[in-house]
Amino acid sequence: MDPGDLVSCNVRVRETDLYILAPRDLAPAAKGLVLQYRNQLENYIRHCPLFKSSLVPLAMDLLAPPVIKEMLSAAKAAKVGPMAAVAGVIAEFVGRDLLTMSHLDEIMVENGGYIFLQRRADCTIAIFAGPSPLSNKVGIKVPAQKMPLGICTSSATVGHSLSLGQADAVTVLASSTALADAAATRIGNEVKEKRPLAEALDTACHIPGIKGALIIRGLEIGAWGEIELVDLS
Repeated sequence: MDPGDLVSCNVRVRETDLYILAPRDLAPAAKGLVLQYRNQLENYIRHCPLFKSSLVPLAMDLLAPPVIKEMLSAAKAAKVGPMAAVAGVIAEFVGRDLLTMSHLDEIMVENGGYIFLQRRADCTIAIFAGPSPLSNKVGIKVPAQKMPLGICTSSATVGHSLSLGQADAVTVLASSTALADAAATRIGNEVKEKRPLAEALDTACHIPGIKGALIIRGLEIGAWGEIELVDLS
């Protein structure tokens, strides 16, 4: 994404690797927030190890911190394990806190392909789809009035995240970045080699709360919902 006049910075804490665009360098504040939310997550996993390993939704814990509740809620909606929402939830919680703490009205926080986005102008997000010939040749236009927005991409051919499918990229839009993350995992699991993309897109339209989904598999592309494609080739 073109950063325009925004300033970029990176924050890395173990598995968390944030790329942030904002009107000024927010690295020190962002690192403090990453440590805060990772500490909550790691403490909860010590208390409930199943939270880390489960591939199915877990019951809501009313006593859990908000970041954990958001992951549990996203997992329930998408019918996946709660850790399927971890990258997205950290991107959003850090992004929203930075907006409030720093009195800003624009920010982008990207965490390994999982994006929390709040901009004043329309944006176009390029889709990296690994070995697909369509990689970086297709984008999604995001109108300013639809932000803040979560934009999350899962892949079976790129990165280290667990995927049980065969999609080069599944991108999901949702108001909740945690939900977009979990839904991208779920939809990606449904993309199989000999099954039409329409079947995975049918799964997308039955996940409550998501706004749209895009799937790329090789030379195939399919979309559902509020997806405005842009030719970047």
